[in-house]
Amino acid sequence: MELKIKDVDELCTGASFLGAGGGGDPYIGGLMVKQELIAGRKIEIINPDELDDTKLIIPTAMMGAPTVLLEKIPSGEEPIRALRVVEKELGRRADATMPTEVGGINSTIPLFVGARLGIPVVDADGQGRAFPELQMETFAIEGIKGCPLGISDEKGDTSLVLTDNNHRMEWIARGITIRFGGTAYFANYPMSGAEVKRSAVKHTLSLARQIGEIIRNARSRKKDPFDELCSFFATTSYALARVIFDGKITDVDRRTSEGFTLGSVSIDNPQGRCIIEFQNENLVARVDGEVLAIVPDIISILDAETAMPITNETLRYGQRVKVMAVRVPPIMRSEAALKQFGPEAFGLLETYRALE
Repeated sequence: MELKIKDVDELCTGASFLGAGGGGDPYIGGLMVKQELIAGRKIEIINPDELDDTKLIIPTAMMGAPTVLLEKIPSGEEPIRALRVVEKELGRRADATMPTEVGGINSTIPLFVGARLGIPVVDADGQGRAFPELQMETFAIEGIKGCPLGISDEKGDTSLVLTDNNHRMEWIARGITIRFGGTAYFANYPMSGAEVKRSAVKHTLSLARQIGEIIRNARSRKKDPFDELCSFFATTSYALARVIFDGKITDVDRRTSEGFTLGSVSIDNPQGRCIIEFQNENLVARVDGEVLAIVPDIISILDAETAMPITNETLRYGQRVKVMAVRVPPIMRSEAALKQFGPEAFGLLETYRALE
């Protein structure tokens, strides 16, 4: 599938939804992608099931605090430099790139890289949403090594990380990101086409575009976008979505620390108060101590009228919102997956209970 300029806004809207409040605002990445298309470059999105098993795929992405991204706009050269670092270490050029996560700006970074370098982008990712840490990938669960990792900043500085431990890779890269000013761009998890087929969450770029299309079309057709989204997810591998709370934002506690955006948001209605905690992405939604939804399931805060997703760096007092939760696919709910990015991985005391 060749990505057209008319598809970009819809893909960004869907990516923002799947970002669960984090992942960085895809609006910036969308502008970068549009500029490439306006310049006459092409973006080919390819089906992961059709990959040649021997092809080399190197994902590209951004890491760091989404709040910092609003002040440090990327040029686009950063992820390309990071990719070149990995290619040099491997002694081989990438045949394609792909997202590490489909949520937020990281849905668009590989699209930009693909356009600029003339390589295809695989319609899949390693999270099926957005998570804040590099080891929180279905790739890692399937035994794929994250390194070599290349990382770069807006000044042209680059670094190469080599370790056999994906958790240590995150720790080292996070330290570099902090020294780079809170955001950085990286390439990691180099893998073959065969490894992509067995380890990735498939067709997620297409999913993001369809979510955005539903939100836009529901508004123009005077349909309820929340009902439309729930019906759509029932036809996908996610299978279940529902609105779990609605009300007005009455408090936002947000800070940047150790390369993350941390905090909570309170949403009130006459029946009670919903408190959502986040580490870049929304982790858990509670009402009076009762858990309504918890990671790895997706918790997205949407404008109550338009259903447009609201990222955590743009939450404001007085916004009227609805909170929607989506159950993630089975590949993300296995015992190994929950150890990697379930509640315990974030220090939450609750055990995972799938949205039912």
